[in-house]
Amino acid sequence: MSIAQSLLPELDQEMVGTRKVLERIPADKFQFRPHEKSFPMISLATHIANMIGWGRDTIKSDSFDVAPVGGEPYKEAPAASVAELLALFDKNLAEFRAALATASDADMLANWSLLAGGQTVFTMPRIGCIRGMILNHLIHHRAQLTVYLRMCDVPVPALYGPSADEQGM
Repeated sequence: MSIAQSLLPELDQEMVGTRKVLERIPADKFQFRPHEKSFPMISLATHIANMIGWGRDTIKSDSFDVAPVGGEPYKEAPAASVAELLALFDKNLAEFRAALATASDADMLANWSLLAGGQTVFTMPRIGCIRGMILNHLIHHRAQLTVYLRMCDVPVPALYGPSADEQGM
């Protein structure tokens, strides 16, 4: 089994849970933030929906520059609705999954670089980037989003077993 093929079941499981969390974002709480330094809820959710697309980009390119010299820096416009958010997530997930399904071990072991203003921020094998900077990073933000939901009294979905909300606690 290839490296990429071994990641697909994990990707599928984690993204089912991620979509459940995104589905529960209440439209009337888009601007909620637990602290002034925190993302607004819809910005955090949009970040998650965009991050899964970074997996596709990591497989399809050798680098990404967040602030290319002479170009526009990377920006994320918050989704305008939950429907738009879910459509973005679904599109990015489908494209990432398709790219991952066809990636060879050589592709996964090749170096990938994050740049800022043409300067290298880090370089690591694609598999390290996909696991750490995309999947683990996304799961971290998903956990933050579940705290936002809890603070807004929105039932938190089960992710790794029943949640207190789903057990009626």
